[in-house]
Amino acid sequence: MIADLHAALVAPFADFAFMRRALVGALALSVGAGPIGVFLMLRRMSLTGDAMAHAILPGAAVGFLVAGLSLPAMTLGGLVAGVSVALLTGLVARATVLREDAALAAFYLLSLALGVTLVSLKGSNVDLLHVLFGSVLALDDDALLLLCGVSTVTLFALALIYRPLALECVDPGFLGSVSRSGGAAHLVFLGLVVLCLVAGFQALGTLLAVGVMMLPAAAARFWTDSLAGMFAASIGVGALSSVAGLLGSYHFGVPAGPAIILAAGVLYLLSLAVGRRGGVLWRFAPAPRHRMA
Repeated sequence: MIADLHAALVAPFADFAFMRRALVGALALSVGAGPIGVFLMLRRMSLTGDAMAHAILPGAAVGFLVAGLSLPAMTLGGLVAGVSVALLTGLVARATVLREDAALAAFYLLSLALGVTLVSLKGSNVDLLHVLFGSVLALDDDALLLLCGVSTVTLFALALIYRPLALECVDPGFLGSVSRSGGAAHLVFLGLVVLCLVAGFQALGTLLAVGVMMLPAAAARFWTDSLAGMFAASIGVGALSSVAGLLGSYHFGVPAGPAIILAAGVLYLLSLAVGRRGGVLWRFAPAPRHRMA
């Protein structure tokens, strides 16, 4: 029994270096993306993360056209594209009658179409699939350093802007009346979102990178009401999804990136059903009876 468990759960990571690299990269991504996802969810910006994930595609595509599957070129291009879309969205929302969500939707659709077109001009279908869905099993030392570095920068930056971000989630009017740090914190936060997505697309692609950010955060919401608890739970769900997805990919021969996101989706559905803070089963459970004196 123990030998079977070892062969199923430990041996894939012990025997193959590419599995260990994929696990380290996925865990690093979970540590940085989980807290970002919690803030996106609490600020009602969940779909913003998805839109920004598509917005980085043309920049990554330009990097691909210039230097091929080069990590520095595609990372720099994706970062420039994501920040540009965020700035343009804010500018359009403030200078025209169009609201921010509509402006972001327009720019992300343009970015997605432009990025796919650019990759298709030079690359093959395999290259396009690599950009869109990533290749977590092919992470090298440079990619691992990028993922770990981005997670470290994200956590330190969140610690610096934690107070205004938390206050804006609870009472943005009060924050605006006592401090002017809300706007700067929002811009820094958007930059961190783009940074995590740019790092995540190296492993999971532009279409799936947001999954490891939002699904663990949504699952964590069903287990705790505290912000720190949601941070810890989202990181835990992301880490468990990474392990389960990679093992599923190894044993069943399915793509690793989608397997990780599917595992996160299963944990989200389980949390939705049995989570102690608003789970479906707890909502329909009979209320406890109180004894009358």
